[in-house]
Amino acid sequence: MQNEQEVNHEEIEFKADTTNIQEELKAAAEEMSNQENPVNTGEIVSEEEKLKAELASVQDKYLRLYSEFDNYKRRTSKERADLFKTANQETVLAMLPILDDFERALEAMPNEENSESIKAGILLIYNKLKNTLQQKGLKEMEAMGMAFDADLHEAITKIPAPSDDLKDKIVAVLEKGYSLHDKVIRFAKVVIGE
Repeated sequence: MQNEQEVNHEEIEFKADTTNIQEELKAAAEEMSNQENPVNTGEIVSEEEKLKAELASVQDKYLRLYSEFDNYKRRTSKERADLFKTANQETVLAMLPILDDFERALEAMPNEENSESIKAGILLIYNKLKNTLQQKGLKEMEAMGMAFDADLHEAITKIPAPSDDLKDKIVAVLEKGYSLHDKVIRFAKVVIGE
């Protein structure tokens, strides 16, 4: 029994010591919180300013990156739309000499009764080809009698103007110009009056 009393007495002393230590720690913590430490406060403010500056920098980088990505999306969408519009440009360009040949054949064909049926057949095929190309976005450029524009026309030569109102204007078209969806794919070859 005596051993049990000694153990109980030791437990009570241990609990009392623990309680005293806990009370001392609480008192020390309260004392430290009541005291102002200028060195620690300055470090905290400095640390806070650093974090705010870093946050502002990260937000700025985020906004710039977001803006660049948005511009990239817009630009690629526009390029893609332009690509779809002019995807058949090479095919249409390859068909233009055929269209020119049809026009030359129709002009060169004699106006005889025998050739009327042949001329009608060629005209039918020509109109079908021309309409198909127009449905794909091909437009013939008007040039005759207009002022010369280097963005639309290619000057082959200059000749004396037949009248004063045709000076510096197109007096003859040697080869028609075409645009595909408002983009020039072949410049009109023209003669300018001077």
